[in-house]
Amino acid sequence: MGPTPRLLVLEPQLVREVFTRIGEFHKPPHHPLFRFLATGLVSYEDDKWAKHRKLLNPAFHLQKVKNMVPAILSCAGEMLSKWESTLVSEDGSFELDVWPDLQDLARDVISRTAFGSSFEEGRRIFQLQKDIVSVVFQVGILANFPGCRFLPTKPIRRIKEMDREIKATLRAIIGRKEKAMEAGTAASDDLLGILIESNQNEIKRHKNDESVGMTIEEVIEECKLFYFAGQETTAIFLVWTMILLSQHQDWQARAREEVQQVFGDEKPHMDGLNQLKTVSKPQQA
Repeated sequence: MGPTPRLLVLEPQLVREVFTRIGEFHKPPHHPLFRFLATGLVSYEDDKWAKHRKLLNPAFHLQKVKNMVPAILSCAGEMLSKWESTLVSEDGSFELDVWPDLQDLARDVISRTAFGSSFEEGRRIFQLQKDIVSVVFQVGILANFPGCRFLPTKPIRRIKEMDREIKATLRAIIGRKEKAMEAGTAASDDLLGILIESNQNEIKRHKNDESVGMTIEEVIEECKLFYFAGQETTAIFLVWTMILLSQHQDWQARAREEVQQVFGDEKPHMDGLNQLKTVSKPQQA
């Protein structure tokens, strides 16, 4: 028999050191076609990573997240209403494939909280990114050969076409947001508005030196990253939560009782969410 596997334990102090010594710990190289999926903060190094992280930080302050709760509730409410209407129309019990609806929920939440744009624009961006992933996997092996990704093959042309459409859509969303913010007719509490405001404030603090801020292309790449990184992870987390609650129905009952005690007939709000203990952290049974 081989050696007994050892459990990997992360030490917080070492993790903190890796994230602060940005000039010494670098990311592994990405696949050449990965740039069509998303670049942004996840792929930057050293000073550029530090600059983008600083500009993005205001979007994730607790108060900013609180402001996004109503939009998240609205998205969840629409999905639940759809399920309830299906339940009424069915005779007796039935099976429901929740995965497509949870994917739509994640996409809708990102569209509304991150960009304040219509869901149809967000849906199109998501679909294009999904198609790009599919094509990238198809040509991924060939792309490892030197120069292959520069050949005008049909898959490569298709990837570039979809990437141009994504950028054009995001550029239009960003342009409308900037004009609306300048005119004072748009809120700046969605993620894109916060990013634009943070970017402009940083430039002003440095006497209008635009080199300290992001270019429009860099803002577009960060937006692509928000879409790409958030949709699948959020939907998978929700599915896993539902599976665990269905397997451990005693905890499901505890969670339901706690939610009823805290909110009653009210809609969930941030102050109440902070009071939830059963659904927020592990406890001993």
